[in-house]
Amino acid sequence: MKKIAVLTSGGDAPGMNACIRAVVRYAIYCGYKVYGVERGYSGLINDDIFQMYPRSVSDIVQKGGTILHTARCPEFKEYENRVKAAENLQKRDIDNLVVIGGDGSFAGGLDLHKEFGINIAGLPGTIDNDLGYTDFTIGFDSAVNTVLWAINHLRDTTTAHERVSIVKVMGRNCGDIALYAGLAGGCEYVLVPEIPADFRDVAESVKLSTKRGKTSNMIVFAEGAGDETELIKVIKEVTGRTPTVTTLGHIQRGGGPSMFDRVLAARMSVHAVDILRGGEGAWAIGVKQDNIIHVPLEEALKIKKQVNHELYKMTRTLSL
Repeated sequence: MKKIAVLTSGGDAPGMNACIRAVVRYAIYCGYKVYGVERGYSGLINDDIFQMYPRSVSDIVQKGGTILHTARCPEFKEYENRVKAAENLQKRDIDNLVVIGGDGSFAGGLDLHKEFGINIAGLPGTIDNDLGYTDFTIGFDSAVNTVLWAINHLRDTTTAHERVSIVKVMGRNCGDIALYAGLAGGCEYVLVPEIPADFRDVAESVKLSTKRGKTSNMIVFAEGAGDETELIKVIKEVTGRTPTVTTLGHIQRGGGPSMFDRVLAARMSVHAVDILRGGEGAWAIGVKQDNIIHVPLEEALKIKKQVNHELYKMTRTLSL
């Protein structure tokens, strides 16, 4: 009987459990034995591998986090540790692996394929939406909705106290969480790493909006867009107002996945299993214009993520 293993690696994202559930149940439906790997690549190295059954994934589709747990594993960069990982799969005759994670997780899967012939299907499980080959990653929509919830609540107190409020969000070097949440939340300014901003221009805009009668301003500040303490300093110098800062942090990773992420997880996971059933290779599963796609994993990792300049322009136009 053919076998498939599944792991979650790197930062957790809402929808990872939905992926695990779909992979396990669809693969079993297709006649495979399925194994779960605990704590990502650390679990592969340490042989934390166990067989999973349909009931193993009951009542998890609505839950955030990952029942397989996750961890970052710098040790996997060392060849001798990858040998241990491959041996732990091979002694169980497992030659197919579904990797749920981001670019670092995909790179580890590509190494296993190139060096040991393990077939890989990568599912993009990351809130950052920073993989260029796919329109959306699993967990991104849920994270944006969490940020939007926070913006809506902050808007009330920001308006009541007539403040300038800065909301700092995650995303590493990708500004999509800030961009989509800022546009959906009607925020006055969105600062992203891909489009450098002059903080003095932002401050002057705040000053001008005050003259026009706007008593509060909401600024979404993406991780990687610069130093928010410098922005605070400049706004205070130009406007005489001291902004408040709310850093959302890991709250963006938690909570149950949205409908969009649950459906996307199911669609991508079924496609991943079908790709592995089809033969040897290493693939990244994604979505383009609502069509589920697969791209050679090595090629996918080379595609640079591009910021949506049209959406960024909208945030400025609609904030006047």
